[in-house]
Amino acid sequence: MNIASKKLILVIAGLAVGLAGCAKKPKRPDPSSTVLGQSAGGSINPMDVATTSDVGSQLEAREPGFDLKGQLRGKLESVYFSLDKSAIAPAERPKLQAAADYLKDHPDQRLLLEGHCDWRGTAEYNLGLGDRRAAAARKYLVTLGVDEKRLETLSKGSEDAAKNADEGTMAKDRRVELVILQK
Repeated sequence: MNIASKKLILVIAGLAVGLAGCAKKPKRPDPSSTVLGQSAGGSINPMDVATTSDVGSQLEAREPGFDLKGQLRGKLESVYFSLDKSAIAPAERPKLQAAADYLKDHPDQRLLLEGHCDWRGTAEYNLGLGDRRAAAARKYLVTLGVDEKRLETLSKGSEDAAKNADEGTMAKDRRVELVILQK
């Protein structure tokens, strides 16, 4: 075989592979069978859209103070920690006792324990420390008789911390927030 016939065979084989690999175009659905139905230029008919009052009437009724996610912040006191520590200090334990008492009185609610750190340290380290702080609060609440199924933990690390803050502000950043959740 000469060089020209080898090139011709390679071109034909390439075309065959290329054509065999092309998928067919997907079939477009009939507009009348779609969710929006037939409309000019893809626009939405404003008469088909729910108004805010319609949406509000469909929302579940919540206790005052809960946001749309079913969270209530600030009702229970935050638990504060020493620098680079995750142990619950004896002075902070009554706050967790108050949280346990609250949950006993409100069986329809759960608790989210958000671990926070000050701005010092790497993001990864602070996420780990925030997680250890939230886990320590969870463990202490379980020892007080709270069902662990009613407790969730989340580490925010230094995400909400004030950068280059003074010592007083940093002390407030080292905490576990107790967020009440609706079931």
